[in-house]
Amino acid sequence: MIRIAAALTCGLLLTACGKGPVDLEKPAEPLGDFELGFAEVVAPNVQKLLISRDVPTDELIASVDAAVEERFRRYEGGKLYHFGISVEAYSLPPALVPGKSALALRVTIWDDAKAAKMNDETHLLHVIKVFESRISTNRDAQLKALSQDAALEIEKWLREQQQAVGWFGPVEVDEPASDASEG
Repeated sequence: MIRIAAALTCGLLLTACGKGPVDLEKPAEPLGDFELGFAEVVAPNVQKLLISRDVPTDELIASVDAAVEERFRRYEGGKLYHFGISVEAYSLPPALVPGKSALALRVTIWDDAKAAKMNDETHLLHVIKVFESRISTNRDAQLKALSQDAALEIEKWLREQQQAVGWFGPVEVDEPASDASEG
């Protein structure tokens, strides 16, 4: 019985690894007045970590850029913000080699109207895939999934900044519906 449960769990994990981010299929939760102006992704000093598949710099840039565009073009807050993203390091171990896929990025956000950075220090972001199936995944799919996770982590960070310091305007709170019989 335990073997059957383990086999089913592994099968579900393998199936889930093949899909894109499920949250992108739903409407985007508002992010204040945020609207993506442009995202500039660079990799001037990218490092390949440990035992990793080789990925040309232009492919790294294209993959991260595509994931950022896919995630952030959904927002139509009306005020433009720009991203400066530097890919610092990556690791895409081949199948059957111990290790985890990883991506390190530095992120800067610019307010277009103020023509100024919003974060004085670049935000360092590390994405590490803890659960992944590299046996059934080729390098391109592995890189795409890692890039999508990085874009999601950027979004989480933006939401944290909105909550903590008011980036993109106040957080909208749904008002509870008033009961017409009260009065």
